Amino acid sequence: QVQLVESGGGLVQAGGSLRLSCAASGRTFSTYAMGWFRQAPGKEREFVAAIKWSSSSTYYADSVKGRFTISRDSSKNTLYLQMDSLKPEDTADYYCAAGRAYLIATMTSRDKYNYWGQGTQVTVSS
Repeated sequence: QVQLVESGGGLVQAGGSLRLSCAASGRTFSTYAMGWFRQAPGKEREFVAAIKWSSSSTYYADSVKGRFTISRDSSKNTLYLQMDSLKPEDTADYYCAAGRAYLIATMTSRDKYNYWGQGTQVTVSS
């Protein structure tokens, strides 16, 4: 049974930083990619960043490129999202997801992911 559990969300002022974590369990993820998505109130869930577990290849949405960094710690089976220079428009529920790894640039679609966490809320005040 695959489980993904996010943590690290909270309230932060614009320009601040947060680091989200996603603890993964239930299988080995060497052939998987992990992603972060977010969903703001009244909007569709959108891609934020993805990483291939085996190679650490990464891909980012244009809206977060240069501000967010995705990484993973294999020894802890944990995925991270370091978020710097946060903006009010980054306010959303953030979800981690896992799916079979394909070309990293294709891992922007929700359909590529089989497993999802429950989400953690991030609020950026202006």
